[in-house]
Amino acid sequence: MDTMANSIFSLLVTILCLFLNTHISLGTDTISSSQSLSGDQTIVSAGGVFVLGFFHPGNSSNYYIGMWYKQVTAQTVVWVANREKPVLDRFASELRILDGNLVLFDESNSPIWSTNVNATMFSGGSVHVVLLDSGNLVLKDESNNNSKPLWQSFDYPTDTWLPGNKFGYNKRTKTKQVLFSWKNSEDPAPGLFSFQIDPSDTSYVTLWNRSRIYWNTGPWTGRFTLAPEKRPNIILYFEIVSNDNETSFMMHATNSTVISFLAMDLTGQMKQLMWQPANGWNVLRTFPRQQCQVYASCGSYGSCNENSIPFCHCLTGFEPKSLREWDLKHYSGGCSRKTELQCGNDSSFGSDKFLAINSMSLPENQMFVKAGSFAECESSCLTNCSCTAYAYNNSGCSIWKEDLLNLEQLGEHDNSGRTLFIRLAASEFRSSKDNKGAIIGVVLGSTAGFVIFIGLVLIIFLKRRKKIVGAGTTVGGSLMVFGYRDLQNATKNFSEILGKGGFGSVFKGVLPDSTVIAVKKLEGVGQGEKEFRAEVSIIGTIQHVNLVRLLGFCSQGTKKLLVYDYLSNGSLASHLFNIERSNILDWKTRYQIALGTAKGLVYLHEKCRDCIIHCDIKPENILLDKEFCSKVADFGLAKLVGRDFSRILTTMRGTRGYLAPEWIAGVAITSKADVYSYGMMLFEFVSGKRNSGQCELDGKISYFPCLAASVVMKGGGNILSLLDPRLEEQACIEEVERVCRVACWCIQYDEADRPSMSKVVQILEGAIEVELPPMPRSLEVFSDDLENVRYFSDPSSSKSSEAQSHMSLFLG
Repeated sequence: MDTMANSIFSLLVTILCLFLNTHISLGTDTISSSQSLSGDQTIVSAGGVFVLGFFHPGNSSNYYIGMWYKQVTAQTVVWVANREKPVLDRFASELRILDGNLVLFDESNSPIWSTNVNATMFSGGSVHVVLLDSGNLVLKDESNNNSKPLWQSFDYPTDTWLPGNKFGYNKRTKTKQVLFSWKNSEDPAPGLFSFQIDPSDTSYVTLWNRSRIYWNTGPWTGRFTLAPEKRPNIILYFEIVSNDNETSFMMHATNSTVISFLAMDLTGQMKQLMWQPANGWNVLRTFPRQQCQVYASCGSYGSCNENSIPFCHCLTGFEPKSLREWDLKHYSGGCSRKTELQCGNDSSFGSDKFLAINSMSLPENQMFVKAGSFAECESSCLTNCSCTAYAYNNSGCSIWKEDLLNLEQLGEHDNSGRTLFIRLAASEFRSSKDNKGAIIGVVLGSTAGFVIFIGLVLIIFLKRRKKIVGAGTTVGGSLMVFGYRDLQNATKNFSEILGKGGFGSVFKGVLPDSTVIAVKKLEGVGQGEKEFRAEVSIIGTIQHVNLVRLLGFCSQGTKKLLVYDYLSNGSLASHLFNIERSNILDWKTRYQIALGTAKGLVYLHEKCRDCIIHCDIKPENILLDKEFCSKVADFGLAKLVGRDFSRILTTMRGTRGYLAPEWIAGVAITSKADVYSYGMMLFEFVSGKRNSGQCELDGKISYFPCLAASVVMKGGGNILSLLDPRLEEQACIEEVERVCRVACWCIQYDEADRPSMSKVVQILEGAIEVELPPMPRSLEVFSDDLENVRYFSDPSSSKSSEAQSHMSLFLG
């Protein structure tokens, strides 16, 4: 009887609870004291902006109470309640109000998360929670006339800073609000990276492991001094709130209809995201700008490389500590050794050894030891069982006794790179012992074959050189030195001109052995004979499939000439701007020319011993061989003529339309000036017309770069409407949009916002996606109705000066 009575009593209690605590109705924005949320139920803010309910990230079987955008098709969670304590059964779990608090109960009916409001702050059953369109979940007491909420989620953000929210430091409680990255894409628990205010100088900082600052905004002076300046396309701005209670910043949105926010990404970068229905989420800004600036983003023994996908790799001899974490694109867990070190132990493979890794940034926490040579430095590390790596140079010997963190693989021409010697177990090198006989055989066979091959090449080369020697003599290995009279005869007294540029005119010629050449007569060269020969010899050693080959030169007094291979299809300009339909470059050919040109510039910027800035990228300087393979011409001429040649460039017809803003500003020129010129040229690949000419699209007259940027910014438009009409829309729409996006990135006003040419190559090859670019500032002075042409011509206009300086970038 007692058992039956207890059962009946339990049933009555359950029925009473269901009566007193009903589940909410779908679509409401409120949970009252008599309601609860469970299973697939949600509440939606009044304007239909945000949703609150149970969710599970990715393929995880764990469930969390979270908030996401209702209008965004790809579920994007911006706030999580129980980020460290998931539930397994959302139908048996419940979110309800208890004793004036919003409380989450798991499947065992145990409270695992609560708002933790002091019980004296509320009265009876008047407490309810409401989800606002701002993304703020607010706990209110209806009986209290005070509008101040009992609790709000804005005070407890997880990884996202939403517009309308204050984020900073409470002076009374001495507490900071902190954004923590997710642990990985399937676990919202706090990760290694965080974002918070530094109240001492009103700046924001990003931290690794809650201790190491690796980026900051700089102090507030009306703007954050070290953060990128505000641009019109950046729709978030900040307002400081400083009083006796707090030091905070309120973030505002300039356009409430646009979905945008800041978030601490699991990669350690703060990112500003913006949603576009046609394109999905677009990253507008990242802090820090480069991924490898995030401290220890690849964890211990992981190396970061900006030019690789993914950006993290384990060092040789190491593997990810957790393959699952790396599959989820969370790399900060780092790598572990494949084989334990043998230090002090017997091994059939011998003692530990060192692997040299070139062009590395050295990790911190090194110890300096006394050593007079590489051998002594290596020995000091090898005899110390806790030593994991060493480096040696003129400054001395450095060794490391801890896990190696914050490693970055630098470019081979980055002077800050060093050679780091990593300690590995001898078995990692066992192939050199086990396969010694086989390797010797392969080496000997390969060497013999190589010697025979080189001999044949030399015979052919010397025969060809013998034919040419009648017109000149060799110098520096392969370059020919020509006499001025020989070149005068070869070009029939320079009678057949092929083109003219900022550095001189080019003429067609034929050598005595019938080799067709292109001869460039340089103008404005002030160097002496010895210096000119030295510079030309360096240029002559540069060989790449996408660079025009230098055959030789002439230097007699003031007569300076360069001799190149003749390319039968002439310049890109002669094809791109040709009005005859019989000579039109199809889209596939244009795309390959754009890609080849980019590869040639990568070689000049990153692969040569010294970075070579072309300074005059334009269709006239892109030549085409018989297979329409693009060859960058005139590289190195800026170096030959000297850096003081802006007057030559800016007065030459047609060149001004490709000049980066740095030229007009008079600041130092970097390789990003070539990137800008390349971007301007890409627009011409699409339109088949000069950028400086007016064009019409959808009844509006403007300059083509403005129209292209406008179509790209809006998204969802007919991108093929930008295409050269002679192509009759016969092109890959994805490639056309990719080229337009890359062009917009390349012509950003701030050179730091422009991509490197190596990244451009990766994008054009489809290796990485190109994000939606911001509107280039140099295009903003042009409106669709050419209003700024009026500003340009009206000196009394307040915009006249800016319009003139920007229009000079476009008009020749």
